Amino acid sequence: MVDLVWIFFGAALVNNFTLSYFLGLCPFFGVSSRLDVAVRLGLASTFVMLIASTGAWFLNSYVLVSAPYLRLISFIVVIASTVQFVEMVVKKASPALFQALGIFLPLITTNCAILGVALFQTNRGYGLAEGLVFAFGAGVGFTLALSLMAGMREEVELSDIPSVVRGTALNLLIAGVLSLAFMGFAGLFSNL
Repeated sequence: MVDLVWIFFGAALVNNFTLSYFLGLCPFFGVSSRLDVAVRLGLASTFVMLIASTGAWFLNSYVLVSAPYLRLISFIVVIASTVQFVEMVVKKASPALFQALGIFLPLITTNCAILGVALFQTNRGYGLAEGLVFAFGAGVGFTLALSLMAGMREEVELSDIPSVVRGTALNLLIAGVLSLAFMGFAGLFSNL
């Protein structure tokens, strides 16, 4: 049980996929202008990470035992089909959210953070429970990073910032400071 807690906090805080490994930067910069949209995309990505983790474990344990060279393409197929399912559900359940997410919802398919979850858990030899906790932690960390960035960007819109710094330059500075802050968690969880 203790190992699962360490895996969760390791994936969510210490080894945050976005702020430590720099995976999933496209939605991090593209969708993080509004907090409500960022949180919902983070939750959708977390769901896809959990399904991809389950699919990766199943494929790695039972299907691809004698053909590990098919691992990458198989993971991509699982992720793409899961994203299609999520896209259909979001379009039906919340057309406004579907419009707000725009192109970033189908781009979850190519979000390298989701593929990273599948590959990292496989390379680390995680079982099903460990893989699901790892995927959930990575999803929580991704949602946290998106939410923090969105909150900061909303605050910047209300602030008097010089025009020289506004836009991409300021967003990169904010991302750098957030990344440095998350690197500080490595000292708290030095056992990871």
